[in-house]
Order: sequence, then C-alpha cells, then structure tokens
Amino acid sequence: MKDREEAVKPKEGSPVKLSEEIRLFCQRAKAGSRLLATANTQIKNNVLLTVANQLSKQEKEILAENQKDLDAAKEKGLESAKIERLTLNARRIEEMATGLREVAALPDPVGEIIQMEKRPNGMQVGRMRVPIGLIAIIYESRPNVTLDSASLCLKSGNGVILKGGSEAIHSNRKLAGIFSEALRTFGLPAEAVSFLDKTERSATAELLKMDPFVDLVIPRGGEGLIRMVSENSRIPVIKHDKGLCHVYVDEEADLAMAQKIILNSKIQRPSTCNSAECLLVHQKSAPALLPDLFEKLSAKSVEIRGCAESQKYGKNVKPATEQDYQTEFLDLILSVKVVSTLDEAMKHIETYGSQHTETIITENYSRGIRFINEVDASAVLINASTRLNDGYEFGLGAEIGISTSRIHARGPMGLKELTTTKFIVFGSGQVRE
Repeated sequence: MKDREEAVKPKEGSPVKLSEEIRLFCQRAKAGSRLLATANTQIKNNVLLTVANQLSKQEKEILAENQKDLDAAKEKGLESAKIERLTLNARRIEEMATGLREVAALPDPVGEIIQMEKRPNGMQVGRMRVPIGLIAIIYESRPNVTLDSASLCLKSGNGVILKGGSEAIHSNRKLAGIFSEALRTFGLPAEAVSFLDKTERSATAELLKMDPFVDLVIPRGGEGLIRMVSENSRIPVIKHDKGLCHVYVDEEADLAMAQKIILNSKIQRPSTCNSAECLLVHQKSAPALLPDLFEKLSAKSVEIRGCAESQKYGKNVKPATEQDYQTEFLDLILSVKVVSTLDEAMKHIETYGSQHTETIITENYSRGIRFINEVDASAVLINASTRLNDGYEFGLGAEIGISTSRIHARGPMGLKELTTTKFIVFGSGQVRE
C-alpha cells in the first residue's frame, strides 16, 4: 500500500492540475513542518528578530507593494472598512516589528512538561506540549495577519500555510518573502512558512481537501469566508467567527465610566472583530446617559440606529431594524436598544450575539457576577472595553485569532493554544499485570 503522502506525479508533457499542484505544495509544507517541530528556540527567535529588523529596512518596498493593493481596492470600490484593514503605514509596520520581537521574548511552549504524576506502580505519567503540525491560515484583507500567523506558528513549532485574499496579494507576497528568506538564513526550511500565491477560490477549495497533510485550518475574515471554510473543509476548523459584540449599561452603572467604555469600544478601531456593534442600556440609566453620549458619538461620525425608546434621546438617531441587531457593521455604526431588566439584556445577547465578546457596566457585584456566569462568549468583561479581548491585552504576548469555537481553544489563541499534548511515561521496568 502506497504511503498516503506520496506525491502525485503528473504525466510528462501534461499540465499540472490545480489539485495536484496544491497537493505537492502541501506535501512540501508538511515536510518543512516536521523539521521545524524540533528546531532550537534560539534559532526560532533569531528568525523572528531578523524579520523584525528587515521590516524597517524594507519599509519603502513594503509600502510600495501595499499601495498596489490599495489602488486595486479603490478601483474595485471596496468599502472603507476593508480598505482600512488593508492599509499599511510606517506606524503599522513598526507595530508588526514590535509584535515579532515580543513573540521572540515569549517562553517557548514546545517541550513543556505539565501534570507529571507518580502512579502507584512507581511510573511517572505526564504530558508534554508539542506542535499541532501543519496549520493553514485562510484570511482576508489584513496583511499583518501574514506575520502574526507566521511568527506564532514558528515559535510554537508549527508549519503554516498562508492563504491570504486577492485584495492583499502584493502585500502578503512581500511579507511572506521576507519571512522565507530569514528561515533560509538560519538553516530552517523555507517551506515551513509557505505562502500559497494563488488568488482563485478554487485553490482554497483544494487546500481544504488536503487532510493527509494539513492538521488544522483557522479562517480569519468575514462571515461568508468562515461559513465556506466550515462547510467545505475535510480538516478540523477553529473558527475566528464574526464579532457581534455588546456593551450593556446596567441601572447601577457609573455613567462617566460607561461613556468612556462605550466610546472606546465603538470608535477606537471600528473595523476590528472586538469593537462594539450594539449598545444595550437599562431604562433607568438611559435619560442620564444617552443624550450626551449620542452627541459625542455623532461628533465622531458614528451613525446611531436605535429602538423607539432610544430615539427620544437624540435627534440624529435612525430607527433600528431587526437586521441591524443581527449585523456586524465593522464601521462607525452602532445599534442601540433600551431594556427594562438585566434578563432582557442577556436574552438580546443570546439571540443576536456571536459568542465573541460581551461586557457589562455596573457597580452591582451580584449582577456583574450573574452576567459573567450566564452570558456565553469567548470573553465576558465587567467594566471594561470590548476592545480588550486581545491576546496582547490578556498577557498572551500575541494571538493568531480569537476562537469562538468550543473545542481545544476559546478566546485569544496564543502560543500555548497552538500546541497540543502527548502523554509521556518514565518507567523503571513496569509491566501491566
């Protein structure tokens, strides 16, 4: 019986079919991932630091490639939120370099032994963290995901296949090339970080069939991409699903704090998955909170779509539709609803939320704890901005995404979440009686 990973060899003189091409591509990436799994921590860190330095040195070239993507996006009429996520500038390039240096400074999880216990027969049983294997990241728009994914997978000993969207092809190609060159410099296989340089959707469809080689798929993008990957993948999927996040202002909220948190949750970077899309306000807090808040939101160009009760507190509040409460805007748009009880607020979140990030503003301890216990999301916060649901902010150093799945990892996925475990046993001649 042939090895399941044997390459498919095309006949001489015949064009290579896309499926065969993707299979060969994944086979090479898998081979690279095996070599990376045992790589020395210092070598992995040297790669990351070299890429960080090259970002500064090659800033002009990176921005030139990014401009090609931006020009194409504007010609196609992409909405402003997508263009904002696509845009690179000197500050964002420096942020990417800082992120690489921070990942290099993090402890290497590979080889960590946890839960070692001595059994009655004298043998010691424990678990060791090991890489998952070869991970495919399928993503849209944001070029920084290329380096975020590559750096975290490298440090955790995983090979990675990067499949970005067509809208960022020039930016992604350039950034992946810098990473590949750094791998070669330190004697690691460039295939361990493989960029699938194909923009057609059929390439993604073929990639999702490569379960003999790829161990995990992580999609990052819009609802349509997540659904397509989940429905078509033969490979296990961890969803980085949409972020339909809520802020609930309780009847016993500090309203100055509430206003600060709401503005940050919505305005700080509205195109991200952890920005607030819906504001729920207890009817007792609404009169004192909403008039001034609506003025401040309008001054920041936020379009407000509210229920009939909330429309009483602002002249620019548009009527909210059922669809508005179901929508992840990723833009300067906020839906608003006035509720009569905490139960009504939690019911609304249960009905419309995406189990991503939910926060309550309250000075009442018991209601805050009840919100924590009963609201189902990857992160539930008390008196804090939804924008804080982030690997860096949570002390993970960096993240590959925010998982809304329930199996293996939930919430921001850092280095440890990119490993699995295997049992290890230290014996002294034990046998099973």
